[in-house]
Amino acid sequence: MDEPRKLHFRTPGRRFGFAFAAVMAGVAVVLLASTAGASAKGPGSDHAKLDRVFIIMLENHSKQSVIGDPNTPYITSLAETYAQATNYYGVTHPSEPNYIAATSGSNWYTNNDNPANVFDHTNIVDELNGNGISWAAYMQAMPSAGYTGQFWPSSADPLYANKHNPFVLYSDILASSSELAHIKPYTSLAHDLSEPDAPKYVWVTPDQCNDMHGGIYDTIPGYSETPCPYNTTNDDPADVQLKKNADAFVHQTVTTIMSSKAWTPHSAIVIVSDEGDYTGNTANGGWDSPAGCCDSPVLPAGIDPSGPHHFTSSTAYNHYSLLRTIEDAWGLPEIGYTSDHAQVPTMNAFLSH
Repeated sequence: MDEPRKLHFRTPGRRFGFAFAAVMAGVAVVLLASTAGASAKGPGSDHAKLDRVFIIMLENHSKQSVIGDPNTPYITSLAETYAQATNYYGVTHPSEPNYIAATSGSNWYTNNDNPANVFDHTNIVDELNGNGISWAAYMQAMPSAGYTGQFWPSSADPLYANKHNPFVLYSDILASSSELAHIKPYTSLAHDLSEPDAPKYVWVTPDQCNDMHGGIYDTIPGYSETPCPYNTTNDDPADVQLKKNADAFVHQTVTTIMSSKAWTPHSAIVIVSDEGDYTGNTANGGWDSPAGCCDSPVLPAGIDPSGPHHFTSSTAYNHYSLLRTIEDAWGLPEIGYTSDHAQVPTMNAFLSH
């Protein structure tokens, strides 16, 4: 397992988030596999076969506040039709270190949302590039491919925020214009998936009105989902709208993927939230639950040919489990905590049902 390397800051600034982020929060994950023999495994391998993986990362909501909620009927239908990990966790709080954990196997002792953070660590892009596996990330409301600004359109109205785009937070990607070109506005997704060389690893981040995050108080031209204030409690008027927005976005994105040429027989879509609900519970630092698993936290120093097959698992998973599953399916090295098999289980069961 890699030892943590030095964390660099691009510009001076205060630390964001909670000083002690030991609290965890359960989050929902739904994994879909296409119906043509998703249980097949690669020759001579104990790992599930995986053609493409599509990760849709949502924000700040636990399973119990989304699955079965009347404002998220489409996401609920996916969970009830395909597969659901009922005991999946974030790694820490707040958002940014969860995105880093899901793409590098550790939060590297960082538990803040500082937009100036830069991480000098091996990450999933390094692994993909080293093994000739194509990738792309699609960021809603990001104004141009390779955009390295911290916010758009402004820090006052951060419809796009780099804390939800882990790829621009790694030093080696930031230093490469060719790598940055793989990080595109969400509007490029449908076109790219129609091409013969569609990427095999695809990450999708909705904007902050469509990922259930909220915090946009002005109307932004061209974005009908704005404004979207923060919610204060589960299912208050702001939360209801955030959930409806996310449900519509997921419906559009899943439909785009599953109707594309890139949706091949051994492909999977993962819909996951970075962390659970913020409820103001002072006992847990404001978050809804202190639960966690699988080497977290780190504090400062299923389908068959007959059709959809519903599958649930109560095994404890987190973002490291998801990353390990992708690495194993493609024969990639296990980085960070993904190499700790005693603590970090694989999610292969979702690809073999």
